[in-house]
Amino acid sequence: MRAFAHFALAAVICATALPVLAQDTPILKPILNIYTYDGFAAEWGPGPGLKAGFEKTCNCTIEWTTSEDAISNLRKVQLEGTATKADVVLGLDTATSGEARATGLFAPHGLTPEGLVLPWNDAEFVPFDYGYFAFVYDRQKTPNPPTSFEELIALPASFKIVIEDPRSSTPGLGNVLWVEAAYGNRAPEIWKGLKPHVLTMTRGWSEAYGLFLDGQADMVLSYTTSPAYHAIAEDKHNYAYAPFSEGYVAQVEVAGVLKSSDQPELAKAFLAYLTTPEAQKIIPTTNWMYPVIDLGADLPAEFGKPPEKVLTIDEAALAANGRAWVDAALAALQ
Repeated sequence: MRAFAHFALAAVICATALPVLAQDTPILKPILNIYTYDGFAAEWGPGPGLKAGFEKTCNCTIEWTTSEDAISNLRKVQLEGTATKADVVLGLDTATSGEARATGLFAPHGLTPEGLVLPWNDAEFVPFDYGYFAFVYDRQKTPNPPTSFEELIALPASFKIVIEDPRSSTPGLGNVLWVEAAYGNRAPEIWKGLKPHVLTMTRGWSEAYGLFLDGQADMVLSYTTSPAYHAIAEDKHNYAYAPFSEGYVAQVEVAGVLKSSDQPELAKAFLAYLTTPEAQKIIPTTNWMYPVIDLGADLPAEFGKPPEKVLTIDEAALAANGRAWVDAALAALQ
């Protein structure tokens, strides 16, 4: 599973006929406004490290504006239009970048990121991390997790999951795409079968994961990389993700520059910085996602290897059918 001036003049004017005396005035740095999601800019997220690293090279100041989720930031920019103060929107993903592109608010970045581990050819957006949606569980409480959506559906209704709303959450939308990619025309059937198992559908990831950690559900929709957080940050090795035989859908998080930015070159420089080794080393143990370049030994072993079986959704198909897929999932859950 964005965010990220003002000038003041100082002068001393003599009250007499004496000459004006020159004084040192502070030179204010340009401001780079970045819209992102709450967790990215939080003190434990990657934002502080990336801010410090970029500010060392740019002679500028990054200011974050945060919302609960990337979709909220997209809606904010859509409402603000060309009057938005944002220079960069950070944290959209491959499920929302098509809609963002269609607004006409984003500018071509003109960059050619090098060393990416992902195939990438996008004129408006640059990737900075990626992961795979998965259901996370506690091995001690659930020693035999379901290994597919169909196996999950077949469990007693007392086996509960927490999922996120696809209208407000990128993991929630990713879950819809996952079911669609795996089952196609059978997707409504799968959603209907999931309904008895859904404890609740939360607005965002944080609330959902909190309910799971509180023991209110057996599994939560999260990422294949979530267990790495528990292992590295908490030294807890009892969390894992359910090995679904259907395969997994990837989420690639991206950043883009607004056409209306008054700092376009600075904004593009920040996008270029995001894929440097310095920036990418910050990502794994703060945003708990895979880096988009090969970090070698700098990527903790707890992250393991990405899943081998990956499902995909074409951007054109998503643009044409995404709303209908979301509506069908919600209708089946009612």
